[in-house]
Amino acid sequence: MNAFKIPRKQLALYLMLIPPVVVLFIYAYLPMLGVVMAFQRYQPTLGFFHSEWVGLDNFKRLYHIPDVKQVIANTLFIATMKIIVETLAAITVAILLNEIMSKVFKRTVQTIIYFPYFLSWVILGGIFRDMLSREGLINTMLAKFGVDPIIFLSKASWFPYILVSTETWQITGFGTIVFLAAITTIDPTLYEAAVMDGASRWKQTLHITLPGMKSTIVLMVTLSLGYILNAGFEQVLMLYSPAVYKSGDVIDTWVYRMGLQQAQYSLGAAIGLFRSVVSLVLITVSYMIARKISDHRIF
Repeated sequence: MNAFKIPRKQLALYLMLIPPVVVLFIYAYLPMLGVVMAFQRYQPTLGFFHSEWVGLDNFKRLYHIPDVKQVIANTLFIATMKIIVETLAAITVAILLNEIMSKVFKRTVQTIIYFPYFLSWVILGGIFRDMLSREGLINTMLAKFGVDPIIFLSKASWFPYILVSTETWQITGFGTIVFLAAITTIDPTLYEAAVMDGASRWKQTLHITLPGMKSTIVLMVTLSLGYILNAGFEQVLMLYSPAVYKSGDVIDTWVYRMGLQQAQYSLGAAIGLFRSVVSLVLITVSYMIARKISDHRIF
């Protein structure tokens, strides 16, 4: 019994954990009961316990819906591009910020680039829609060079890259904090020895900074792989339109349209469960690979 006794000094900390644990249970674990819809012909009037049980029929139906294959391909492409571009952008900005000698200027830049991370895509979606519209800021600037107006958000071939670039702009500031912290753990004497050997700043970055950040880079990429089938629901929903469904429709937005707007709850639950299982497998495999590459462990 003594093993489960909470020390008096830590009682306040445990009490502080109660609200987030309750919220997590209500909004993350309790909704998992809805997974049963994937194996039913769910009808809201009958509920979970009385709807017809159909086994794997919903998954078989998904296989024969042409849109599903395109949606999965779009999700994989957009999510992969985001992981690559956002990681490279965060590493690059972190290294550049580390080279700034003025602490005031460095902190000012960090604050400016970190600020968009706190803005929701409801706000950012409106801003980018205005900027990329026919009469928006970008087309106004292009008109000064004699370029005809471009409706950016209606071009299917451009839309995935707009998603990647806008999210990179939003999230890079957060990534730089993680990688700047990794840079501070590097032994300063390595740089001093490199200077004595006549190494340039580029050589120091290539042979000291990047290897010193290796474990953090592997960890961040590993954690990102778990979200490979999550291309950003809020962002896509705020920016896309029927004109770009071919290249911009992702699993989450497809589930939203099919499951909620068209009331096909069972199909939406089936592809949602499929995505969760694939994500679990990917993050497990990537974690095992990360352990072998960098000998880094989360648990």
